[in-house]
Amino acid sequence: MLLSLTEVALSLASGSLVGFSLGLVGGGGSILAVPLLVYLVGVSSPHIAIGTSALAVAANAAASLANHAREGNVKWRCALVLSAAGVVGAFLGSSVGKAIDGQKLLAFFAVIMMVVGVLMLRGRKAVGDPLVSLSRENLPKLVGFGLVAGALSGFFGIGGGFLIVPALIMATGMPILNAVASSLVAVTAFGLTTAANYAYSGLVDWTVAALFIAGGVVGGLLGAWSAKMLAGSKGTLNTVFAALIFAVSVYMLVRSLGLA
Repeated sequence: MLLSLTEVALSLASGSLVGFSLGLVGGGGSILAVPLLVYLVGVSSPHIAIGTSALAVAANAAASLANHAREGNVKWRCALVLSAAGVVGAFLGSSVGKAIDGQKLLAFFAVIMMVVGVLMLRGRKAVGDPLVSLSRENLPKLVGFGLVAGALSGFFGIGGGFLIVPALIMATGMPILNAVASSLVAVTAFGLTTAANYAYSGLVDWTVAALFIAGGVVGGLLGAWSAKMLAGSKGTLNTVFAALIFAVSVYMLVRSLGLA
């Protein structure tokens, strides 16, 4: 795809915003990237937007993960168990998602986001246990939540951070900063699985994906720094997380239903 200078600039700016969101709350990658690609950059097919965003988000999540890992925020064992289960779900979900009408997919996507936003607001005052680790008690929960989050991630073509962060908190009781950091392991894995499935069907715009990744590296650095600053204020990071979900979900629902 040959892009104009305006489209290049919009792709870089959009990638920076996506990277910032991933670094800040561990989610928002494809939840932001899909509508940005469709409504701002101008990618005509929702399925190509989903496939392209999955690749870009996976790469940007990996960059943000490196930032959080240096700070010691990642609960690796919990993250890897959830990720392994989720990859299976992501492959199955993405196979089904390719067969669904693109606009309907965006509308379903928006509704799921609203439900997750409500769950995050309900738990915004919880502090969590920073010493949590993989155990016999949370292992089955991590596997179950991983399968569900992965399937939804693949079905909607998202990195899954907005699903994985609550899943990690509910399964283990870890603080949100650790959940944000640990979720990026799964976001990377889910995104690559979904992207590979869509790329096999020719549903990835490689040029736009490269621009998103470039912009996302810078945004990810700023997001990780901001997450560390906000984590000390009880409930603030959860509230920011939920507010972002609601804002984007309402916009997507309105656009996908043809109300604007």
